[in-house]
Amino acid sequence: MSLYDWDFSAPTPSSMGDHDVPRASDRLAGKRIALLVTGGIAAMKTPELARGLRRHGASVTAFASEDALNYVAREALEWATLGPVVTGLTWRAEHLSDGQPFDAYLVAPATHSTIAKMAHGIGDTVVTSTLISALGRMEQGRAKVLIAPTMHGTMHNAQLVDNARRLAAQGVHLIAPRDAYGKHNLPETELLCIAVGRALSESPLQGRRIMVTAGPTPVPIDGVRRIVNRFRGRLGAQLAEELVWRGAEAELILGDGAWRPKTPMPITVTRTFDEYRDTVVSRVKSGLWAGVFSAGVADYRPRQAVTGKIASGQASLTLDLEPTEKVIDLAMNADTRMHTVAFKYLEGVSEEELIRVASKRLDRAGLVVATRGEDTRGTDQRALMVTSEGVTPVDDKRAIARAISDYLEGLVDSPAMLNAAE
Repeated sequence: MSLYDWDFSAPTPSSMGDHDVPRASDRLAGKRIALLVTGGIAAMKTPELARGLRRHGASVTAFASEDALNYVAREALEWATLGPVVTGLTWRAEHLSDGQPFDAYLVAPATHSTIAKMAHGIGDTVVTSTLISALGRMEQGRAKVLIAPTMHGTMHNAQLVDNARRLAAQGVHLIAPRDAYGKHNLPETELLCIAVGRALSESPLQGRRIMVTAGPTPVPIDGVRRIVNRFRGRLGAQLAEELVWRGAEAELILGDGAWRPKTPMPITVTRTFDEYRDTVVSRVKSGLWAGVFSAGVADYRPRQAVTGKIASGQASLTLDLEPTEKVIDLAMNADTRMHTVAFKYLEGVSEEELIRVASKRLDRAGLVVATRGEDTRGTDQRALMVTSEGVTPVDDKRAIARAISDYLEGLVDSPAMLNAAE
């Protein structure tokens, strides 16, 4: 029996119902989203988009134009959203949503025609009529409006750009289409969900540039071999994801060999310690609000890497190692205004000793996330959040990521930041 042949076994039992979705997060919990589907071929993907929004806790209602239903079945949308699809306006005035107002309106796909009608106030379909009300709610600060343009490349013309700019100036969020095959394509579901989350975020981190480093920083022995540690950067990736959802302009700097997150976010992979060092310092010099240094940075490197490949079969091989530069110090020296979160990892020590060692870094870092090897088991992790005000233990990587994000949010409202703003 091969990997590609069914052995006729039954599926693994599950407590999930047919309409249930596996919960990815609660980031959209309590939010009502109007999914406005127009007549483009990408409409066929909207049931998965509706379920993606629900995976993050949102309640979704679909509005579909007559043309949209040529590309996606009404029943598929109803199955995905757990409710009827609005395809026409009745005495209930569905387009006004007075009784149960929506937090966000997502037009996906948004055709050239729909974008033009939005920009010029034309409401001749259930979707465009709903959008007139949606734009009014947006102007009143009661809702967010997002559109995901999709169309053939020949339809990208001056009228499209003018109309898109007009809408952007009003406050509409235009989601960058996926560029492929000469077309503006619908982005992947998770990116669209994040775009909605960022639009709805009320975090003070919105728009702030934050760098997160994660993973190992390999040092070469020769042209083939390298020294690398076992850290894979999952915590750093989850932190970057959390910051992106909150609206920060976060970038994840990953060392080569790190775990690659599936969440769409800005990622730069550095192949060696030297490349990591230069990238980090360059980012800091370009202007960062905060830097979070969770990478497992190499402490030593061969004094001289061999060009080519060292011959195998030798009875022994001696490596002359030298200390590497402290990249976090180089980064803090590059811009003393940057808020810094440092990490400290030790093994075989008590929590008291870990705290004592971690506290030394508080001379320049506002927060030190201290961890021990014995408190890390696979995806489970325990960390001590060490600040000048005390120590707070946090369990679970996602909880640690949220705690770091909460700490950074607190800096925005701190007296020092408020005084600096004045």
